[in-house]
Amino acid sequence: MRKRKIKPHFENLRVIDAGSKGKAVAKAPDGRIVFISGAVPGDLVSVQTTRKRKGYFEGFVTELHEASPDRVAPKCIHFGTCGGCKWQHMSYEAQLRFKQKEITENLLRIGKLELPEIDPILPAPEPFYYRNKMEFSFSNNRWLQKSELEANDAVESRNGLGLHIPGMWDKVLDLAECHLMADPVNEIRLSIRDFAEEHGMSFFDPRKQEGLLRTLMIRSTSAGDLMVVLQYFEDDPEARELLL
Repeated sequence: MRKRKIKPHFENLRVIDAGSKGKAVAKAPDGRIVFISGAVPGDLVSVQTTRKRKGYFEGFVTELHEASPDRVAPKCIHFGTCGGCKWQHMSYEAQLRFKQKEITENLLRIGKLELPEIDPILPAPEPFYYRNKMEFSFSNNRWLQKSELEANDAVESRNGLGLHIPGMWDKVLDLAECHLMADPVNEIRLSIRDFAEEHGMSFFDPRKQEGLLRTLMIRSTSAGDLMVVLQYFEDDPEARELLL
């Protein structure tokens, strides 16, 4: 049998930068870059690595020893599990600062361009509720939260309506709230989910390719108009009309 290699665990790494896709950046003792999930530039953290490559490691925070001055409390209860937002634990001002740094370095260092003086990024008046369209997935085998697993109680329902767990095509996180679109989007999503549950409508099973309800799309306009589109995987006219 192949022996499983133990991946390195690093203590007291100082996070020095923000990378792409929500990964922060530190340096390992051997000089290799470490891409870290759950960290903010300025943090002092311990990291468990999950992937080792010739020039870098990937890992996640196991202990926060010293918090960055740019670290803030996430607005959403699902942050860290849901993949809809990547930097809610970093202040908006810091997000703009690191985004501008990344863009400038890409143009200067990679693009080899000569640039005039760059103006600061114009901040959004409201850093949340900026999307006007979202699509949510129904699932009959939703992602179980850590608190549910630790409670060790029987889960009443595995149905869920929300966003996919990052990197998992068949796992959906049932959303209690989302701050990407303004209300009444949350109320619409939750009322549709609850109504479907109460009336015994089946949620989609991506592995077996069966179930009545597949996706929910909501679009809004600046004038306050709303479009709600339900995608059904199976043909059940009575259930379809009832929900509509």
